[in-house]
Amino acid sequence: MLDERETIGHGELSPERLIEANINPTTGLATDYLNHFNEVVMLLELLTDMPDCISDVLAWRPLSYADHFMNSNFAAKELAVRAYQASPIVARGTFDTIIAEMNSEIHTAQAKLEEAEPHQIGAIATEVAEHMKPLIAAAGGIIHGHDTPIVADSAPESESSQADIDALFA
Repeated sequence: MLDERETIGHGELSPERLIEANINPTTGLATDYLNHFNEVVMLLELLTDMPDCISDVLAWRPLSYADHFMNSNFAAKELAVRAYQASPIVARGTFDTIIAEMNSEIHTAQAKLEEAEPHQIGAIATEVAEHMKPLIAAAGGIIHGHDTPIVADSAPESESSQADIDALFA
């Protein structure tokens, strides 16, 4: 349970502990959560060549950040959940909005795939996978402190500008 006084950068959520656990010390978020979405994108991409994998795509279910970590082998799962709970509201809110969009996108795709004719499956899967990739990248950017005022205010201008340029070409 999150101690009301617990904040990112202090105590158990010190930058050193978060970095050691592979959790961003500024945002309190971990990229490991994105593996959940990368998995379904990989399955979607397989559908073009292996349409029999459709059951795996249809079986995929959204997991909350906490559920993902608590059901994973992530070594610092409790710390990851506590850091998420203590993460800055702007970062977590933006992150959660993108996650909700990705969950909705997959849910809609699953409904389309259930109704699709066999010859339509590959096109639907490809379209959804291509739509998911920038969303996953955006979520990753938030995890790393890009696209949020948190890092933009604290990062030197040249680092922030370079990150913006790199994001355009990613």
